[in-house]
Amino acid sequence: MKIRIKFRKWGVMKFIGHLDMMRYFQKAVRRAGIDICYSQGYSPHQIMSFAAPLGVGITSDGEYFDIEVNSQGSSKESMDALNAAMVEGVEVTSYVRLPDTAKTAMASVAAADYRISCKEGCSPYNTEEWKEIIEQEFLNQPDFIITKKTKKSERTVDLRPLVYSFSVEEQEHSPAFFLRVSTGSTDNIKPELVLSSILERLGKSFDSSAVQIHRLEICYRNESGQLLPLSAAGEEIM
Repeated sequence: MKIRIKFRKWGVMKFIGHLDMMRYFQKAVRRAGIDICYSQGYSPHQIMSFAAPLGVGITSDGEYFDIEVNSQGSSKESMDALNAAMVEGVEVTSYVRLPDTAKTAMASVAAADYRISCKEGCSPYNTEEWKEIIEQEFLNQPDFIITKKTKKSERTVDLRPLVYSFSVEEQEHSPAFFLRVSTGSTDNIKPELVLSSILERLGKSFDSSAVQIHRLEICYRNESGQLLPLSAAGEEIM
């Protein structure tokens, strides 16, 4: 039986990397008494698959991982048991059963929603100026070609079709950017790459210490082509 679990991550836990979070949840699932399935062989391990890894220093309201279980309690009972095993900075917010034919969380990811909040006094432009810049320099452009560098290579990428929405609002006296970007194994776009690329074209530099990145949600694409939260692929267990 396939289960999809959603959790949020904040506070000092944002400094815990992806591999350590995997180990943390392996232990938490055992402490919570979840009847998780194990792989076969000489070194059995829990059957657990995470969606898109979250970078160190980023907070989130929309993290996911899938497990397989031998037996099930209700969604509420399972969430309560897991949250009783959580530390400050991590909270399980959804526990749903997936159809047998559902893809894993990792294979399902198509997009992610982010908020990038500028720390007060750190933005080179105010909110109204940013609205005009985003409109003129990005949204109204037919393309936005950049050179994307990785550890092994570099390639040219058109960011324009990979950014599904992009806006800015005033929050706590500073600009906050909201982006929905392509995410997954094929076209994985970091929101800070979009913002830093725009600033570079304006002759400005991007200071990662001047912003806080927060992932709001991870989405999959249904058969109709709609982008929906990963949790929408399952149903609550009563």
